[in-house]
Amino acid sequence: MTAPPGETPAKRRRFVDLTPLRVSPAFARLWFGGAISGIGAQLTVVAVGLQVYALTEDTFAVALVGGIGLIPMIIAGLWGGMLADAFDRKVVLLGSALVGWGSTIGLALIAWLDTTLTQPPVWPLYVLATLGSVAATVQMTTRSSVTPRLIPGELVPAASALNGIAFGVQLTLGPALAGVLVATVGFGWTYLVDVVLFSTMFLGIVTLPRLAAAEGVARPGWESLTQGVAFLRTAPNIRMSFLVDIVAMTFGRPHVLFPALGAVVFGGGPVTVGILTAAMAVGTFLASLFSGPVGHVHRHGLAVGRAITVYGGFVLLLGLTVLAMQTALGAGWVAPVGESFDRVNPVALGLAAFAMLGMGASDEISAIFRSTMLLMAAPDGMRGRLQGIFTVVVAGGPRIGDLYVGVLATGVALWFPPALGGILIIGLIALLVRVQGTFRAYDARNPTP
Repeated sequence: MTAPPGETPAKRRRFVDLTPLRVSPAFARLWFGGAISGIGAQLTVVAVGLQVYALTEDTFAVALVGGIGLIPMIIAGLWGGMLADAFDRKVVLLGSALVGWGSTIGLALIAWLDTTLTQPPVWPLYVLATLGSVAATVQMTTRSSVTPRLIPGELVPAASALNGIAFGVQLTLGPALAGVLVATVGFGWTYLVDVVLFSTMFLGIVTLPRLAAAEGVARPGWESLTQGVAFLRTAPNIRMSFLVDIVAMTFGRPHVLFPALGAVVFGGGPVTVGILTAAMAVGTFLASLFSGPVGHVHRHGLAVGRAITVYGGFVLLLGLTVLAMQTALGAGWVAPVGESFDRVNPVALGLAAFAMLGMGASDEISAIFRSTMLLMAAPDGMRGRLQGIFTVVVAGGPRIGDLYVGVLATGVALWFPPALGGILIIGLIALLVRVQGTFRAYDARNPTP
């Protein structure tokens, strides 16, 4: 079968497939609006962490930003999935976007108010960050379940790769902007930038067609939830895709370490935080940009296992880099570091950034195959609820990881959580993929849940 005129044959494709943007204007607008607004969202995530650390100088307090929001996010993911299956998904998207926008406006107001206080309280940051996370969880759940309604099924892997590019851009520009803006104009103006960028999300949502619920779907509640859980019990491949991601995100999520690494290990302060976070995003972007070959891969379960194993290797590299730097500082082998970027250790920061880049690339390859597996193996009337569980995994796993890192970093050392986590990821993934034979043999040409 030859490719249509002007199209690159699938066997020769190397770069990301842009066909979903061309064939579906609705998907293109939603993708564009989400990409721009996501830059601001990532900016705010980093800014909140920096603000909490500035107020407390405590890594565990930074970890609590995610930890406090964990249970609300789990509830939001499950409830959001039920809403996406039972109601017009366009309405659900619009409502969650308004709530998220309001939480960002609240953060900006709090930041300006805090400048008038001698000892600003931390709890409003936790409350507003949690509200924003809840809205983002519902938004993520619904947006993902919409994709197969807007494009043909064979283009879902390409759409997943395009979403990876958008996410890579968000994680590259958002944290970098956060580091620069916080250091130059302060937290209030930083959050205001997110308020402006967030408004672009509404462009993609309000222009969507009506996305009515499938017939026979139960209203949100216990019956709807039990139907989703019952289906998941009969879907071993989807279950395993959730489990391997939980392993990766629980033991391989070093982000709450970044403020401390910028302050006392690598130097550079907020700018270093932006560099490390952006490095992972660059890896995500590059993996998505060169995602053309994913169309040739049919053994998605095997590909996921290998990608997460590589991810674990890069997590271990980060831990060993931090260990080496802390040892060198303690022995006086390298010059002391400081918050100013001219006091940064460039070799150690460069190696850590490389580790984060590798983590971003391998995680994106895993994400492309996992999301495609979920969307293509599940029926439309069940996608919202399964996507809700998936969103809980994607959003909740890092929060558990934040607590894991915060506890071990506080109780042992900054290098210990990523070093141990990398070893655990490699070992657990090898065990899980070996035990679950159907996941290892999953073939995208005959998708089975």
